[in-house]
Amino acid sequence: MQRGKGMKFVGDSRVPDKESRNKIPKDYSEYPGRTEAFWPNFLLKEWLVGAVFLIGFLCLVAAAPSPLEQQADPNNSSYIPLPDWYFLFLYELLKYEFAAAQYVVIGTVVIPGLGFGALLLAPFLDVGPERKPSKRPIATGLMILGVAATIWLTYESAAHVDWEERAEYSVEAVPDVEIDEEHPGYEVYANNCLSCHGDALQGNPGLGPSLVGIPYNADQIKDIAQNGIGEMPANQFDGTEEELNNLAEFIVETNEAAAGEGEDSEE
Repeated sequence: MQRGKGMKFVGDSRVPDKESRNKIPKDYSEYPGRTEAFWPNFLLKEWLVGAVFLIGFLCLVAAAPSPLEQQADPNNSSYIPLPDWYFLFLYELLKYEFAAAQYVVIGTVVIPGLGFGALLLAPFLDVGPERKPSKRPIATGLMILGVAATIWLTYESAAHVDWEERAEYSVEAVPDVEIDEEHPGYEVYANNCLSCHGDALQGNPGLGPSLVGIPYNADQIKDIAQNGIGEMPANQFDGTEEELNNLAEFIVETNEAAAGEGEDSEE
């Protein structure tokens, strides 16, 4: 190394000065706003931002908890469950022909793998020193494409959902009904009506309405079970006359018990 090119000599000797060998790095305050120490400055800021976001998210969850739906009913084939909102874009992706049926591996593994892989490789593909998004086209382009695709697929998935119909599946929509399984009409109900009207007479959207609060007496219920009403076809009941009487009594008595509990709670 030539003299004056990075080495400082003491007199005519060829021994580098101690000051140059043990030189302390410059204070980051000399470059305000441009750089800072990774530890602990940068990490401390990241942790603080993460803590504030987490606390805010927990407060939001506590103030407006996610609505719960009823327990899964294997007898209700019309119900189509929805994933959580952060998976809706993948749910929508599987509706497309090239990502479903025999191509389901493409929709579940290949496309998400390419998307997340591109985001992971973005920092290594664009290693320039610039920090402005306009001067980092690869990383910026991949991020914009990923965010736009996620937002669009999520919107498309949520836009085609009948939220009013799905509200009928919420836990709040389940009537508070005491089911007497020892009643002679319960077994008749389970064999003939449960698949359409639910295990607690709450009904199943798309299959059968709720039987709680219906304005019918025992004779009318027997007539409906045999002859149908509205969208309910005739001859749905398959049993004896005694079983039909037990079924009607079970539905009437269950409704009377539910009405009595409702009046007590109001008082």
